[in-house]
Amino acid sequence: MGIAPGAQTGFHGIAEAAGGRNAGGRVVVENRRNGGAQMAKKSLPLSKVYGLLEPGPVVLLTTAEKGRPNIMAMSWHTMLEFEPPLIGCVVSNRNHSFGALKATKECVINLPTVELAAQVVGCGNTSGRKLDKFKRFGLTPTAASCVKAPLIAECYASLECKLADAKLVDKYCFFILEVVQAWIDLSQKDPRTLHHRGRGAFMLAGETIKLPSTKK
Repeated sequence: MGIAPGAQTGFHGIAEAAGGRNAGGRVVVENRRNGGAQMAKKSLPLSKVYGLLEPGPVVLLTTAEKGRPNIMAMSWHTMLEFEPPLIGCVVSNRNHSFGALKATKECVINLPTVELAAQVVGCGNTSGRKLDKFKRFGLTPTAASCVKAPLIAECYASLECKLADAKLVDKYCFFILEVVQAWIDLSQKDPRTLHHRGRGAFMLAGETIKLPSTKK
């Protein structure tokens, strides 16, 4: 979004504010456009920034290594390109799925809805090193068309992916994936996805609004 011609930039130009920081680590800002009303903001621990900028819906990432499928709950992902679709995601090297994804160079990103909330949390709180998560959480693996990793039948959409770029994997555990086949259940008209805010707190996708736009 651009800045209108003639508009001032920087904190003071945008807010027309004056203020300071008190002893309690609280920033007090006086908004001159609002009759001198004060807005107080308290310092936020950096560990909680993620809860403000969660990137998108929680997904269930499936892999299959040596014929053994696995599921991992994941919320650190972002779109990088429209077409062909490129997705960047962080899979920690502490997770069992990291090794499987790095070795096989393919996976499926499955999108669950709120009806699968318990299964999502269960998959996120357990390791697939010794556990069959499909059996434990009552999920159904179905064959994909382009990769060996399975789709999850209960999820409303599934994206078959192949590794497109691994340059950032060793340093940041950041995989760049290309979607090679996408599936969606069109009978679900308004799927309510889960959005992780940290420490077991989730926000649900709500009302959709549509505004005039020339962009994709």
